[in-house]
Amino acid sequence: MSQHFTAVCHIDDILPDTGVAARVGDRHVAVFRIGSDRFHAIDNIDPRSGASVLSRGLVGNLGERVVVASPLYKNHFDLTTGECLEAPEQSVRAHAVQVQDGRVLVALA
Repeated sequence: MSQHFTAVCHIDDILPDTGVAARVGDRHVAVFRIGSDRFHAIDNIDPRSGASVLSRGLVGNLGERVVVASPLYKNHFDLTTGECLEAPEQSVRAHAVQVQDGRVLVALA
């Protein structure tokens, strides 16, 4: 089964090392730009609070992992896998991302 990619924004809509919120289907997704040319997408809903805020978190590294810290409870989510480092049972889904013709596209997992 092939993935269905949805255009969510232009690459220039996301500043390096920040995220934006997008709606893909009925899902709230956080799309992050790491450096100038790496993109990741995870669910935007913080599982602990239920708020759609992960796109507003601080992006950084913990060891070799690129993570975002939730702005509410400061849990760290791996941008590649969606794993919550402090509480794996609160992990979120990671979604496939492509860049095509200057646009960022997301396919739900």
